[in-house]
Amino acid sequence: MKLIKHFDAFLANKVNLRQSRIDLLDDRVTAVENYLSSGDNVVADNFLELIPQGSYAHRTIINPVQTNDEFDADVLLSMKEVEGWDAEDYVQQLYSVFRAEGGRYRDKVSRNKRCVKVDYANEFHIDVVPYLERHDEHYITNRETNEFEKTDPEGFNQWLDGKNRTANGHLVKVLRLLKFLRDHKNTFSVKSVILTILVGERVNDVLIWGDPDYYKDVPTTLKNVLNDLDNYLQNYPETPPLVADPSCPTEDFNHRIDPDQYKNFVTKVAYYSQKVTEAFEEKDVEESKRKWRAIFGDDFGTYDTTTKSALEAHKGRMGVKDTEETIEGRWGIPIQLDPKFKVRIGAQLQKKTGFRHYELGSHGNVVSRGRTINFRLSEVTVPAPFAVYWKVRNTGEEAIEADCIRGQVVEDDGTRTRSEPTTFRGSHFVECYIVKDGVCVAKDRHSVIIR
Repeated sequence: MKLIKHFDAFLANKVNLRQSRIDLLDDRVTAVENYLSSGDNVVADNFLELIPQGSYAHRTIINPVQTNDEFDADVLLSMKEVEGWDAEDYVQQLYSVFRAEGGRYRDKVSRNKRCVKVDYANEFHIDVVPYLERHDEHYITNRETNEFEKTDPEGFNQWLDGKNRTANGHLVKVLRLLKFLRDHKNTFSVKSVILTILVGERVNDVLIWGDPDYYKDVPTTLKNVLNDLDNYLQNYPETPPLVADPSCPTEDFNHRIDPDQYKNFVTKVAYYSQKVTEAFEEKDVEESKRKWRAIFGDDFGTYDTTTKSALEAHKGRMGVKDTEETIEGRWGIPIQLDPKFKVRIGAQLQKKTGFRHYELGSHGNVVSRGRTINFRLSEVTVPAPFAVYWKVRNTGEEAIEADCIRGQVVEDDGTRTRSEPTTFRGSHFVECYIVKDGVCVAKDRHSVIIR
């Protein structure tokens, strides 16, 4: 059985990084950003911004599973190229800034090949990676080989965001479950970036054409993606396929794959794919729970499934109005999504003095307060004429305290755009609905994480 509510509770209570730890991590990253941007040194003089990277940007960090596990966050130190510096100088000079006499980070940092590690003992660490644009391309630096290494992590962030939206927002949750499975069972080993690419590449719009419910919920997405991954890997039982960087196809990650670990990974994916399918198809509730527990551990199915989600946290609170609407309830427009039609929301930060403007998806949909986001329809395959409706929804304690969860569904003003300020810390979203002949045939949701 799907046991959707049990999956939601398992993710919330066991797998997902606690909100308090996310808030602490965000505060630490902001502190590092302020430190690097305000000093009297060459790094501050050429500072542009910090950009979330990897699991931090993708929202796939999980709670540490084993006793000695810790989590980490990667951030890109976007800066101007410094005249006269070689590639090896960037990490070294950044390390020197952190190690400045009397500085708060002096005893917290160490150097790696491509980054400076800021270690918060018994909590987590932040890897700060120098990142620059030269000759209209982007590079990180390697201090050991003295090389500029071509990369496009911002493009990678946008690629995963697009795949996650195709999977109705369930892909990042599936990635968290698979990372938990890896760390909980310790029966296979694969680097997170490899897992993300191999799983993400299996998500495809075409599959929805044959089955509109292919990514309907978390357990369905888990089963289908894992089966598709198994089928794909069976074509490469001994030697890894090319694992290209989806944002930079001329680069690949195969140098990060251990051959023996890869062969074991193929075997374990086949094994867990079968076990997930058996648990999913089991019709008896208790037996299905037992089979899911055999995969994810004894805690699965034991958590309270009536706990309010973030979207429901405002309900019953004194002085807080439940203003959320649906397009059916507010406008009487039924939703009958047509898999042949697609709409995508683009979101760009307005230019602000001292800051870059950028596509929100390239930064993991993370933005600071005090900015303005311009939303637009970046892609629509529905033939004209059609109508557009918007919905803006806030969550989190700050929005609740201000009685501003919003959620009303409104008609587009004719511009097919919408501007919104970043006011309340928390996870929010903007949705758009494309209405053709009185029916909503396509919709999209764009996440906004304000820190």
